[in-house]
Amino acid sequence: MKFKEFSFVVYSVTDVKKSRAFYEKILGLKPASIYEDDNFTYVEYEVGQDTLAISKGAASFKPGKTGATIALELVGNFDQMVEKLKQEKVKIIRKKHESPVCTFIIVADPSGNQIMLHKRKNKK
Repeated sequence: MKFKEFSFVVYSVTDVKKSRAFYEKILGLKPASIYEDDNFTYVEYEVGQDTLAISKGAASFKPGKTGATIALELVGNFDQMVEKLKQEKVKIIRKKHESPVCTFIIVADPSGNQIMLHKRKNKK
């Protein structure tokens, strides 16, 4: 079996309004598609060629930090992003970490899902 890419990553959320504010206003993602009915909400955000989705109402998805963690590659100033997260009172799970190849921070969305905000260092 062989795969060429992943189709999308989905996080289950408990509060769609708070979650959309986090992903759209704090992280700056733009919704690519939105599906809502009385019992289900699904919002997709395109990040490069990939898709991150949030969903409420799907019984097979549960919110929280015990599931997968997506790492979003930052374009721009890492320290400015960290300051914005602090100003917005975003829960920081792991403080800024420097490695030889990258810098990252892990935060929680309003439903407790972990998200890594990541910046690769330039290769010399």
